[in-house]
Amino acid sequence: MNTKLIRITELAQQNPEMKFTSLAHLLSEKALKQCHHELSGNKASGIDNITKAEYAENLQDNIANLIERLKKKSYRPLPVRRTYIDKAGSKEKRPLGIPAYEDKIVQRGIAKILNAIYENDFLDSSFGFRPMRNCHDALKVLNVYIEKRYTNYIVDVDIKGFFDNVDHKWMVAFLKHRITDPNLLRLIARFLKAGYLEEGKKYDIDKGTPQGGLISPILANIYLHYVLDLWFEKTVKERCQGQAHIVRYADDFVCCFQYRKDADRFYQALHKRLSKFNLEMAKDKTKIISFGRFAEENCGRKGIKKPQTFDFLGFTHYCDKSRNGHFRVKRKTSRKKVQSKLKKCKEWLKANRTKGTDFIMDRMIRSLNGYYNYYCITDNLQAVINYQFQVRKLLFKWLNRRSQKRSYTWEKFNLLLKRFPLPRPRAKVNIYDLRSHISYIM
Repeated sequence: MNTKLIRITELAQQNPEMKFTSLAHLLSEKALKQCHHELSGNKASGIDNITKAEYAENLQDNIANLIERLKKKSYRPLPVRRTYIDKAGSKEKRPLGIPAYEDKIVQRGIAKILNAIYENDFLDSSFGFRPMRNCHDALKVLNVYIEKRYTNYIVDVDIKGFFDNVDHKWMVAFLKHRITDPNLLRLIARFLKAGYLEEGKKYDIDKGTPQGGLISPILANIYLHYVLDLWFEKTVKERCQGQAHIVRYADDFVCCFQYRKDADRFYQALHKRLSKFNLEMAKDKTKIISFGRFAEENCGRKGIKKPQTFDFLGFTHYCDKSRNGHFRVKRKTSRKKVQSKLKKCKEWLKANRTKGTDFIMDRMIRSLNGYYNYYCITDNLQAVINYQFQVRKLLFKWLNRRSQKRSYTWEKFNLLLKRFPLPRPRAKVNIYDLRSHISYIM
């Protein structure tokens, strides 16, 4: 399959107008077995309650049966198992759909095909769920647009319930720009309409693509490529009198403008644009703010003490100055993310405090290292140090509550930390290291 996907990528790159008529056959026995081996074995199971290990016990027959159903067009995805996860900084819960294991295999295969075609079409402004691109890349490029370009205004946009409101008809219409294979389109449509199971009851859906599905990220990118990225590049920028830039990670995006009237015009046009495709701005979370090298001066004229901030990819961005007194945009971990992480840490420690110290400390060390890998970027080290201090306090509190006497002292706790030292935060990502991103910002 990999060789054929490389050929598809080459054809897609050579001819942006080419439509692929035969793709479903790529979901062969060998390809689906490969997808099975690539899937993680420790993920939650769907409504079938089948794990990777259980499916592998009779892999040959299971895959053969799956292939037969795909060829006969009798394969139908099962409804996803709906669960809910905490939404950072909110009492609301975010719905998550967990597909059945066999559906995960097919979704992974389809996602590979779609990525082979569309990766060449996606614009440089898109960073989410794409190979060789990540959140830190998006932050680096945004940093260049604010510090080195003529950015004076930021439009910080939030799309209300994007994954729950993707229009199926528009989704299929966008796919048909590049794909005319009816078998593959039928498969994707069945995944979109599979519905979900909650508390034993099945719910049918006519819109949305469930977060948690392996196919959802690429479908989201395709949808927003046509709805937002191309429109911004071909229409919005052409009509702006000054510079305009967009940085998008999945459904989270920020737009930079040189002139306020361009930002205002975009805001009004965006509302109509999203409505056309059955999407909606969360107006209480969408704003236009003065931001950039002249933001402080502009705020002073209006009697505002300091420029507003905006959150993007877990960081609060704010205007500041370098040691030399020059303008700089800096970042710190957003308060919502810190509170959410500490809440999860507290709940885990409370639930597992009676387990062995080795187990608890190993989990805390791994959790902190994961946190550092993302949040230890330029200018944010102090915020991460503060976070580690709060984790230490929680750790002491819940280890102390393992006994009713609460005789655990800081002296004993410090001895424990000598045996299991918590990792110290150190800079992991230099926001000004642009060696691999030059092409994005030229």
